[in-house]
Amino acid sequence: MLEGRALGVEVGGRMVVSGATFTVTAGDKVGLVGRNGAGKTSFLKVLAGDAQPSAGKLVRKGAMGYLSQEPRIAGGRSSGGRSSGVGTVADDPDAVEVTALGHVLSGRGLDKSAVRLERLREKLEADYSERALSRYARAEEEFQAAGGYEAEADVKKLCAGLGLRPERVEAPVAVLSGGERRRVELARILFGGADLLLLDEPTNHLDADAKEWLLGFLRAYRGALVVVSHDLALLDQSITRVMHLERGDGEGRLVEYRGTYSAYLAARAADETRAEKVAARQAAEVERLSGLADKMRHQSSQRARTAKSIDRRVERLRATTEAPTAVAARRVRLRLPDPPRSGRTVVQVQGLTKAFGSTVLFRDVGFSLGRGERLLVLGLNGAGKTTLLRMLAGEVPSDAGTVAWGLDVSTGYYAQEHEGIEHGTSALDHLRQAGDLSEQQLRALLGMMGLSPEVAAQAAGTMSGGEKTKLALAQLVAARNNVLLLDEPTNNLDPASRLAIGGAFAEWGGSMIVVSHDPELVEALRPDLVLVMPEGTVDRWSDDMGDLVALA
Repeated sequence: MLEGRALGVEVGGRMVVSGATFTVTAGDKVGLVGRNGAGKTSFLKVLAGDAQPSAGKLVRKGAMGYLSQEPRIAGGRSSGGRSSGVGTVADDPDAVEVTALGHVLSGRGLDKSAVRLERLREKLEADYSERALSRYARAEEEFQAAGGYEAEADVKKLCAGLGLRPERVEAPVAVLSGGERRRVELARILFGGADLLLLDEPTNHLDADAKEWLLGFLRAYRGALVVVSHDLALLDQSITRVMHLERGDGEGRLVEYRGTYSAYLAARAADETRAEKVAARQAAEVERLSGLADKMRHQSSQRARTAKSIDRRVERLRATTEAPTAVAARRVRLRLPDPPRSGRTVVQVQGLTKAFGSTVLFRDVGFSLGRGERLLVLGLNGAGKTTLLRMLAGEVPSDAGTVAWGLDVSTGYYAQEHEGIEHGTSALDHLRQAGDLSEQQLRALLGMMGLSPEVAAQAAGTMSGGEKTKLALAQLVAARNNVLLLDEPTNNLDPASRLAIGGAFAEWGGSMIVVSHDPELVEALRPDLVLVMPEGTVDRWSDDMGDLVALA
């Protein structure tokens, strides 16, 4: 159960929520909605206890599972003395690597006994003595009594639903891609069996099949759910209530609607229409009274006093008149400055190969990209798409092969986990460090990306996921890069921002290598080439490939 009483949430000196009172009980499935920057992620952090409210009181009862927008799962090794997936225990010779399976098992506290069992098994292989066998047998008996083996089967089934291949479930967390780690963390939370789930963008990095599986899981879930998502299918199929965060003058407020997301849109449209009519009537009344007061002002002293009384009434009317906010976010049009011109051939890639230990991620990948061309990288989760982009960006070494960039090429890399953003640095300072632009140009660029002057001055750590996405993309433009390596650039964006970003990059004159599950972005970019991973096959793009985008 979750209860808020006159709750207030402040971010960067701005009250994003004020006076919020609500109750969420078992069976309630609530969609927390609002445009990018409205404060949804910050509000969810307060509900989860990761941040403190600035006013009011919050009451939580029962076990809670919280998926943050940017979950951090440490890789490395665990000795079983701490939770799997947290930290590295380099000084313990008996430590074993934290696997995806072990991390998910930690959702019910079974990871430590699983690690201990694995450690004893390794010792038994080295020393098959009666003592070692007895210790292993006792540990296995305890693990079995706690439901460990049944739990492993449940975890593997759950991970399969979220699109993790069996060999990736057994793999160390350290070798997983960012998208795979996020799915492992989501699996851990779902496996934990909490009474309350707080999920921030749970469908990020999920393909179509995994999204459908998650929708089914959430529909069947009997606990309380609060979810932040821009996935309209999830909001329409898995929720029974909407809490809308809207910006007011100086502070935000929480407005509740019953029903699905579609029902919310219809109800909010009706509210907006009523608000517009009320505002129009009040504006007409203000104009009528102001004209009447002006006529009286210079007549008799009694009429002058009456005019002052009318003035006070006009001020009260103006103070209570709220400017209506659009139900559907207004279409934003962004335009990016053209990049410097590169040589005719942007990059030639030959024979790229990457393996982690004995696992070969991909082998002998090669392609060539010309000036102004767009290459779309497709492949199932874990196929090596992110690793390939990181290799092209120079962040990960290849095991074999070459990458030859062309004349006058300047590359910019957008990482899906925003690794290049420093939480204590403002948006403006990020752009100052990125390129040699004037203050006016920097502010104009932030405005082009839909970031207000107030947000430009905020520390990046207080920004929403969508605002961080826009900032990271603005950094690439500020650096005057003419080749962009984009890894899921529209994750965390609301529909209006997603369309605006897609349109802006469609008109941009540089070259791109893009990883994306977003069909609308791909349609806007109209790629020239498609690279399918891990096979490394290259083909010309055709519209009939569009159905593969959400699946790959």
